[in-house]
Amino acid sequence: MSILTIILCILLPPLAVFLKHGLGSEFLISLLLTLVGWLPGVIYAFYVTGK
Repeated sequence: MSILTIILCILLPPLAVFLKHGLGSEFLISLLLTLVGWLPGVIYAFYVTGK
């Protein structure tokens, strides 16, 4: 995981997931979790991009 990915996971979780996996179910889940609360979006982004 690069420094850019880590920064994006913290600041813009859906963008980090989009750059890693494209426009798919992972992105939509990340977007919804970020809209519900920032922290769940960050946790999910780290989980998905770390796979």
